[in-house]
Amino acid sequence: MTFSFDTGLPRKSGNAGTLLDRQPPTIIINPKRVKRSLEIMSVQGGKQVKLEFSHQVFDPTPYVAASSHRPTLCTEFGALWSGDCLELLPQIKSDTVDTVFADPPFNLGKEYGAKSNDRRDDYLDWCKRWISECVRLLKPGGSFFTYNLPKWNIPIGNYLEECGLTFRHWIAVEISACLPIPGRLHPSHYSLLYYSKGKPKTFRRIRTPIAVCRHCGKEVKDYGGHRGAMNPNGVNLKDVWTDIPPVRHKKFKSDSRKANALSTKLLDRVVEMSTHPCDMVFDPFGGSGTTFAVCERKGRHWMGIELDFADVIVERFEFDDIKNHKNDDYIEG
Repeated sequence: MTFSFDTGLPRKSGNAGTLLDRQPPTIIINPKRVKRSLEIMSVQGGKQVKLEFSHQVFDPTPYVAASSHRPTLCTEFGALWSGDCLELLPQIKSDTVDTVFADPPFNLGKEYGAKSNDRRDDYLDWCKRWISECVRLLKPGGSFFTYNLPKWNIPIGNYLEECGLTFRHWIAVEISACLPIPGRLHPSHYSLLYYSKGKPKTFRRIRTPIAVCRHCGKEVKDYGGHRGAMNPNGVNLKDVWTDIPPVRHKKFKSDSRKANALSTKLLDRVVEMSTHPCDMVFDPFGGSGTTFAVCERKGRHWMGIELDFADVIVERFEFDDIKNHKNDDYIEG
């Protein structure tokens, strides 16, 4: 079975009645026409330098089965498929992905789109099905991140252990928008689980700026009198993230999708921590496309699936009018 490329789209040669020929055409985002600034940095000789990439369209054919669905969108670095991840995941080849990031629905009964079901009696069984497929995609040494409520990430973490993955971190991402719940402590964080497929192939140290008072500009800690011995690039990133901003303002999210969106700062850290430029990132729940936008900006290849809002993600790439949250992290290695 062979493929030919014309406008950058994977098409079977020969048989005109194939599944691929009956599918809608892929939208190609020409990187030369998109106004965006790549922030692709690498540390060489102790200095951060900008990396240059040639402008071409990503070819997904080495990563998927020959009979797979045609992607809805192809960009310089990645491809997006529109559909149910449980149907599309089996079409992606094993051991092809360096990092998986998953932000599934939280089973709270929210309204996402016409095809989504956020009120499942079999929620954990459903999670196990897409998790098993995502673990299959991971290369040895690859990283697996899943963002969810603590109540769900506890059994999900147990299942990741059953799948043979190695626990790395439970990252608490502070939130401030939750309302108090009678008879319980005030919920104030989401859980970001971080596992790896054996010893992690890539783990890059991230440093955050030394905190200063927003009023007087002076540092708020003296670090036990050892401030002079501190690394000038900042302090080691902790597993409690209190600096991830909410995505409320319209300049950070699409008007076409009312559901919550993730901050680019959170995805910045996931991508920088676990990958190098040109590594492959996979997201089975594309949402508003934040994972893909961050990968594109940082020079990572990506593949993703979205059930309801693939058109919103296409719009995000076409107009490139969604801003990134400020991020002063320093990346080592």
